[in-house]
Amino acid sequence: MATLTPRQIVAELDRYIVGQAKAKRAVAIAMRNRYRREQLGGEMRGEIIPKNILMIGPTGVGKTEIARRLATLAGAPFVKVEATKYTEVGYVGRDVESMVRDLVEAAVRVVGDERRAEVEEAAAASAVERIVDLLFPETRSAPPPQPANSFAATLGSLFGTAPAAQPVPAQPAGASASDAEKARGIREQARADVLRGFYDVRLVDVDLEESPQLPIGVLGGMDPSMGGGADMSEMLGGLLPKKKVRKRMTVADARRVFEQEEAAKLIDMDAVKREALRRAGENGIIFIDEIDKVAGREGGRGPDVSREGVQRDILPIVEGSTVATKYGQIKTDHILFIAAGAFHISKPSDLIPELQGRFPIRVELDTLTADDFKRILTQPRNALTEQYRQLLAVEGVTIEFAPDGIEQIASFAMQVNEQSENIGARRLHTVLERLLEDVSYAAPEEAGSVRVDAAYVREKLADIVRDANLSAYIL
Repeated sequence: MATLTPRQIVAELDRYIVGQAKAKRAVAIAMRNRYRREQLGGEMRGEIIPKNILMIGPTGVGKTEIARRLATLAGAPFVKVEATKYTEVGYVGRDVESMVRDLVEAAVRVVGDERRAEVEEAAAASAVERIVDLLFPETRSAPPPQPANSFAATLGSLFGTAPAAQPVPAQPAGASASDAEKARGIREQARADVLRGFYDVRLVDVDLEESPQLPIGVLGGMDPSMGGGADMSEMLGGLLPKKKVRKRMTVADARRVFEQEEAAKLIDMDAVKREALRRAGENGIIFIDEIDKVAGREGGRGPDVSREGVQRDILPIVEGSTVATKYGQIKTDHILFIAAGAFHISKPSDLIPELQGRFPIRVELDTLTADDFKRILTQPRNALTEQYRQLLAVEGVTIEFAPDGIEQIASFAMQVNEQSENIGARRLHTVLERLLEDVSYAAPEEAGSVRVDAAYVREKLADIVRDANLSAYIL
């Protein structure tokens, strides 16, 4: 993000999302402000908080996609949540702090993947050496003696497990220099054979480590993912001896397993957790969808009784608080919150004033037109027409979308949106699926070419578009 100006961020978003220039400008400025804040020092850096964004617009116009693409572009931890799944404290449902825990989990996955990519080559090399040890155990070098762990032995006797026996050196102590040279030659040849896949289908017996599962459960009766309680297996994981399980698998599968184990040895998980907490707190993005469904003031009964309560529970998370996770505590002061809703029935002013004040930037997204539909079908890198073209090319079917065919598809999609529920660009998915249903069904047996022009589109869809009852079918 340091190299992208707001104008360049908008240009990147334009590659995937059609229209909605105002929303793209708002999120681009918000992300650039993050970079500007990171360049500051001293007290002012801590005082500057992100300007949260409220997106207002009908379904299917790109609200979620803008936030998701922005997070991907920035490499920031991102999580999308539905406001409707949270309930006021005291009712059955998830508490609002779980959205922050979900963000931390996403950050841990992102940082963990980065660390694994950094050690991938070293882990792969170590995995190959372990494969050679399995195939030619006589060539292994003698490992250094390890002191016995009396404490682990005591726990092993208590829980029915025992520490692994110390490996016996494969080569005798008095091996000659010629034998050692011969063993090195065998290992080099075996290493080359493993790398080129010569042994991939050979079956080998692999001893895998499994942590002992204790029937103690969870202390405190709380889910560890919710920040409370503690899993006894995690607490005693470093003390209890690992349980060895022998499994038979091919060399190719064993190599993948060894690569994962070696990568785990090379990664400092404590450093991963610290970096994940930092990124989630400084660069995280939480997208709260369907915020309009919890908009409402006091006075309702039944399912409406907790709407204002949900808003009041969300408020401290958005304005800045400390949330406990199983990886540590995280402050939400600098997390960027993007809320979105259609606001068909309610309006933004129905939110409680305190929550309204925490979303100072409001952006109204435009309803999509037939021209927008045509651009959506052709311009983005992941355009629907290109997706179908490549999918059916696998079966030997060549599809050509003529310009008048694209125009007719957009016109029909717009017409159905007007006649029934307006679901925005998602209508194109249903229209194209119905249009190409026969081609997709017959593709494995009937390879060939199909030209989708206006006449072809009218032949396949005209009756459905004219009949209001049938148009409901493709919802």
